[in-house]
Amino acid sequence: MTRKTALILHRPARWIPAAAIAIAAALALSQPALANDAAVEPGIILVSAEGSAQTVPDMAVIQLTVMRQAETARAALDASNAAMQDVLAAMKQAGIADRDLQTSDFSIQPQWNYHRNRDEPETPPTIVGYQVSNGLTVRIRELDNLGRILDESISLGVNQGGQIMFTNDDPEATLSEARRNAIAKATKKASEMAAAAGVALGRITQISEQAGARPPMPLMRAEMAMAKDAGAVPVATGENSYQVTVQMSWEIDQ
Repeated sequence: MTRKTALILHRPARWIPAAAIAIAAALALSQPALANDAAVEPGIILVSAEGSAQTVPDMAVIQLTVMRQAETARAALDASNAAMQDVLAAMKQAGIADRDLQTSDFSIQPQWNYHRNRDEPETPPTIVGYQVSNGLTVRIRELDNLGRILDESISLGVNQGGQIMFTNDDPEATLSEARRNAIAKATKKASEMAAAAGVALGRITQISEQAGARPPMPLMRAEMAMAKDAGAVPVATGENSYQVTVQMSWEIDQ
């Protein structure tokens, strides 16, 4: 009897490229490191603070308006023009530069009579006259002249306005001081928060200044400064207070 030899074929295991094995091994080794990095990511302390600084104003901005009424718009306008020309001439004579004089409002409005009489039938309103208003914004850089200018402008026919805002031509130095004060307050606040929580401050991660700074706020702590000229309007300049708000964040050092 002839012996038969059986040939058994074994299917080899699926071949995996060596490069793929290397990449998988590298990813496996890096996963614990990534997890550890995420676990030790520091916390953040975020605070905001407002700092302020004061300075004496060196400029005033005033609003003067000439208002005239007449039966016709032409007559009201002519009267307004004449008065405003006198005011402008007086401002220039007082040393006010052209760049500090600006027309800020001008209007012509009819004056109506609505005939509201209970004993008579209702009738449509009628125009009985016109009103012309011409406004002038004036920047006064010599504050010693402010009271005299106000008094003289009224004598020349200004009969509306008179609003005064004391400000500073260049407030950058005062704003810088307010900014430094804000940062110092924010740092002190963050240190107190960290100490209360039993941690320490790490590196600063962010500093920002909030937009929309508030306008100067007159504190009016100066005594009334009586004008030197007889009959001039007495004024008090006081102080301006500038505010800056900052936001800062620190890493928590544990």
